[in-house]
Amino acid sequence: MAGMEDLEVRGCERCPALVESRTRIVNGVGPATASLLFVGEAPGQEEDAKGEPFVGRSGAILDEVLRDNGLARADVRITNCVRCRPPDNRDPYASELEHCRDYLETEISAVDPTVVITLGRVPSEHLLSRDVAVTNEAGSVVRTAIGNGQFDVLICVHPAASLYDPNQRTTLERAIEKAAAMTGTGGQARIGDF
Repeated sequence: MAGMEDLEVRGCERCPALVESRTRIVNGVGPATASLLFVGEAPGQEEDAKGEPFVGRSGAILDEVLRDNGLARADVRITNCVRCRPPDNRDPYASELEHCRDYLETEISAVDPTVVITLGRVPSEHLLSRDVAVTNEAGSVVRTAIGNGQFDVLICVHPAASLYDPNQRTTLERAIEKAAAMTGTGGQARIGDF
């Protein structure tokens, strides 16, 4: 199995617009043996500045929900479909997603997680190759081919959705609780449960 350092993308210039807009390539972080692998869309401004996925407001929400399920960021792997920040934080174009697809598939195959959790519409549709109504399908698990393997993909809302719609926080929490239960990792850490 390749080490995670072997999976780091360096010097990629496949997408001229992304090369122009990025400060750095943002590779995945977390253990090479993680049972849970989270896939976001693309780095935002803060992620581009720090060189790590999900470190802004969305990352803080994700960290809270992980903690509520007895997990820490260090327990999971977090990556993105696209490793460079799109201009003005726009959605990545289909061509950009495809240019980065082999990097993502290689990372998922190397980690070989029990569950891949897609955070939002773009990664859900990208990995499942179909339209996804994320709010309606959140918590659903779909067995799908990724690269040369078969993986359980759990559809999840993006953590930022809870910033705009507080009801989405519950949807996010339930999906991550289900992912933790599927792997037998974590445990309830909610004060109300004691």
